[in-house]
Amino acid sequence: MSNDGDSPDAAGKLVPYDVGYGRPPAATRFRPGQSGNPRGRPRKSRLPDHFPKLHEERLKQVTLQEAYRKITIRDGDRTVDLTIAEAVIRSIGLNAAKGDKRSQKMFTELLRTVETENKALHDEYLKTMIEYKSAGEKEIERCRRLGIDPPEMLPHPDHIHIDMRTGEAVVRGPFTREEKKIWDGAKKYLESVEEEIEFLKGMLKKDPDNENLQRCLQQSIGIQKRMAELLGE
Repeated sequence: MSNDGDSPDAAGKLVPYDVGYGRPPAATRFRPGQSGNPRGRPRKSRLPDHFPKLHEERLKQVTLQEAYRKITIRDGDRTVDLTIAEAVIRSIGLNAAKGDKRSQKMFTELLRTVETENKALHDEYLKTMIEYKSAGEKEIERCRRLGIDPPEMLPHPDHIHIDMRTGEAVVRGPFTREEKKIWDGAKKYLESVEEEIEFLKGMLKKDPDNENLQRCLQQSIGIQKRMAELLGE
């Protein structure tokens, strides 16, 4: 250790000052009454609790909350509850119908935008369904030629019905494994309904004048038709 100045002891007598761990040189150590951080601790930037965090887009949330907040307005001789968005669109539409040019332009542009976006979504959905059905049918045919079982497809290509005249694509089948379980259960139920119908038909042959059995048979046939429509059969 090296000496770097002397330090007074408890009696005021100067004694050698050893420089080392916890004992900085005398020239750099704090003086009595002098702060080691004269500027003090820097103030922490603190925003009020209701201020959004840096990663939040609070204005979007507030806008949506206000847009779909319910209000009560007068509609002729009665009052109705509408969201602010509904009330604004209704106001624009009514003013447009009354001949206000600005409202007419605004309403027409808004309607055109919504219809254009809906058409684009519909066309994309139809294209996706056509491509999916075509690819699935090709894969099933490939597996058939190889003599192997095709992979599970949800939805199954056979359940996709496309009407090119109307541009509609309807799926009459399950989309997920969970839905498939329900679907399979419904098919089993349909089979039990068909068995019940055959049983009632046999009873009718024995007693064709029984009106109660006739009504029961018609109800069972109605159930079968509704189930067949749901299952796409």
